[in-house]
Amino acid sequence: MESFYIPTLIVALAEIGDKTQLLALLLAARYRRPWPIIWGITVATLVNHAVAGGVGSWVSSALSPVTLSWILTASFAAVALWTLVPDKLEEDEASRGVRFGPFVATLIAFFLAEMGDKTQVATVMLAAQYPDFWLVIIGTTLGMLIANVPVVLAGNFAADRMPLALIRRIAAIGFAALALYAGYEALTLSGTLPV
Repeated sequence: MESFYIPTLIVALAEIGDKTQLLALLLAARYRRPWPIIWGITVATLVNHAVAGGVGSWVSSALSPVTLSWILTASFAAVALWTLVPDKLEEDEASRGVRFGPFVATLIAFFLAEMGDKTQVATVMLAAQYPDFWLVIIGTTLGMLIANVPVVLAGNFAADRMPLALIRRIAAIGFAALALYAGYEALTLSGTLPV
């Protein structure tokens, strides 16, 4: 179940204050119809993270365990630092698919906004690290929903009261812990540390 719990927690923390959370807030304010927005977030995230997870699984099968552990160490450390930088939502990201209604607008906007985003990169790394592909994808998707559904339902009220800097630091600590764990694995697999 670690393949489910860790991705859920990490992505939920990393998503708070992320540009897709700002996008969820904007879509909620624009449409004032939460359920089509929530379903759009769910479908877009499942598809996006399944693709990202597929890349992560492929990378883990193409590389030796030692090489993969070193790449994961560097990647988790980079995402830990990236998490500390606040995201900004670009104007064009918020307006994608607007003429199609809340579900399609959310589906298109979220899928595109998530491309290359830290939670997508995290999904690639988590799928490379954990053995159960679908539990990772379900976990990262649930993490996105844990962070975004309250914003959609509560709008500005919840977003204005969240200590975003603290939450970003906690998420960065989570990614740093994963980097340390991957580094420990790399050192153990390479024979530098005793088993």
